[in-house]
Amino acid sequence: MPGDNGKGADEDVVIIGAGAAGIAAARRLQAIRPDLFILLLEAGDRLGGRAWTVGLPDAGDIGLDLGCGWLHGARTNAWTAIADEVGLTVDRTPAPWNGGQRLQRDDAETHAAQEAIGDYFERLESHEGDDTDLAEMLEPGNAWNGQIRAIGTYITGAELERASVIDYNRYNPGPGPDWRVREGYGTLISRYGIPVPARLGVEVTRIDHRHAGRIDIRTNQGRLTARAVLVTVSTNVLAAGRIAFHPALPEKIEAAARLPLGLADKLFLRLAHPQALPADTHMLGSISRGATGTYQLRPFGAPVVEAYFAGDLAHDLEREGGEAAFSFAADELAAQFGADIRRELSVAAISAWAAAPHIGGSYSYAEPGASDLRAVLAAPHDGRVFFAGEACSRSRYSTAHGAYETGVAAADLIAGSLSQNP
Repeated sequence: MPGDNGKGADEDVVIIGAGAAGIAAARRLQAIRPDLFILLLEAGDRLGGRAWTVGLPDAGDIGLDLGCGWLHGARTNAWTAIADEVGLTVDRTPAPWNGGQRLQRDDAETHAAQEAIGDYFERLESHEGDDTDLAEMLEPGNAWNGQIRAIGTYITGAELERASVIDYNRYNPGPGPDWRVREGYGTLISRYGIPVPARLGVEVTRIDHRHAGRIDIRTNQGRLTARAVLVTVSTNVLAAGRIAFHPALPEKIEAAARLPLGLADKLFLRLAHPQALPADTHMLGSISRGATGTYQLRPFGAPVVEAYFAGDLAHDLEREGGEAAFSFAADELAAQFGADIRRELSVAAISAWAAAPHIGGSYSYAEPGASDLRAVLAAPHDGRVFFAGEACSRSRYSTAHGAYETGVAAADLIAGSLSQNP
């Protein structure tokens, strides 16, 4: 487990949140300012935040990612090179949306659906003028609006009526395909954090930055001080007032509230006989309704199905519990492969991100009119209180590499500020 740096209650930099942004900031500061005492505080019991990998017995080195799982824009994604650096395996099998294998019919109905989906996204991308929500771009009465709604929830984690068109159009994860880490994205991020002095199970409750000197930080395990603080907790945690700022920072709380976390949950189903389903194949549960799952059959050839639920469906299934999620996924798989497939399935792992006490969701989306608040959230306060995380990224929000980039940018600002104020 990561340990303390031995300095005690007085640090140079305290970083709150040990997800991709917090770990990236800490590693950057270690590299450019090795003279600084840095401490990473994490309320949970592990490093990685919304990157979380669990193992699968008898599956060798394959990890199951309950959080982020794809290296989006992989050729320029910083985590791709870091995976090589820490000795993990980047799998370059094409993602379904990059030309990977899909389970779908090649008929007139399928082509009509693809055309309707393409037309919808063209309308989004050609939108001009005032911001609006993604549902405004639907064509009333279109037979494929259900499938469009499903895809929209996978993108934002929320229903189309809640999310901004302008924010969607600013999203740019970078060029290149989407790849995976065989041992897991969560494994990658947590391993990268090993060299950082860290304390787990420490929940920050108050940041007192009234005085020009050191910042006072109150936690569930006592008090410490720092010259600079970097806050990388989720927008849902900030918006809920879980960390009190003194003096208050209402512009940060408002920005966080209008950049809430959508929800995407995963259910991994173990297959008794792997040959029952094709390897590394994608399928959509339903082509006609918005409340449907998307399924990766036997990723890496492993004996599992990865079911992915988003938006209101994910909230409903999370509230109802694991049995409801299993039943829903089994019904959709049985509709495709026949009733006998049910006997093949058992639960291997399941996430519940909305209920995660120190996170509260999956990845941020912007309400209509709120996209510019990403910059407000990211702006430092008084050269001593800094912010980072995927929600702070203008174009790579919702991604682990967007979080990484904001962490590195914040670290550079912190290093410069502390150099000016030794």
